[in-house]
Amino acid sequence: MILFDNVSKQYNDSGVALNDINFHIKEGEFVSIVGQSGAGKSTLLKMIFAEERPTGGKIFIKGRDITEIKVNKLPILRRHIGVVFQDFKLLDKKTVFENVAFAMEVSGKSDKEIENDVPQVVDIVGLSEKLGRYPDELSGGEKQRVSIARALVHRPDIIVADEPTGNLDLVNTWDIVQLLTKINQYGTTVILATHNREIVNLVNKRVITIDGGRIAKDQLDKGKYII
Repeated sequence: MILFDNVSKQYNDSGVALNDINFHIKEGEFVSIVGQSGAGKSTLLKMIFAEERPTGGKIFIKGRDITEIKVNKLPILRRHIGVVFQDFKLLDKKTVFENVAFAMEVSGKSDKEIENDVPQVVDIVGLSEKLGRYPDELSGGEKQRVSIARALVHRPDIIVADEPTGNLDLVNTWDIVQLLTKINQYGTTVILATHNREIVNLVNKRVITIDGGRIAKDQLDKGKYII
């Protein structure tokens, strides 16, 4: 599904972000990318949806080399990859329905498809009764659920979640982890970046530890995350 082959990333102003990264993520896996702030987790995730390009090595998604993908082909790639951020990135003046629908509108989906699909994905994240609410009427956990619904609306093969619980309390953190686990059980590949060991232990799946831009450990079997 996803293959990093000797991938490196160097920034002119701040040195090496990633160095000689190699791993393979199979279809349907749930993988946690862990490490301290500045370890290179976000850079690695950005490479999966081609927001960042490597300075060395190759990245393959479903057998396709995306390291040299043309700009006009990026929207096609990104329809297969849903992205969830720490800060939600919701549009304040749009309702829950409109925030999720907007992701479909920009990709040219019809009104009929939007009317059919948006309620379905909002139901998956448990917010059917809040379709007409605005972001300032939602809790932090609910905002993140909207963000996840938006990421799901194209029925992606992969969900990339970059510190999705960083702004949430313990209760909402657990709810979001459960939701990502549920999505994974439907067959979607989930890649979660976090520095929170409790989250990783709750998920209890494969863990790749990044330290100083390198893979320090790839824990293929279930187990506790220890730093």
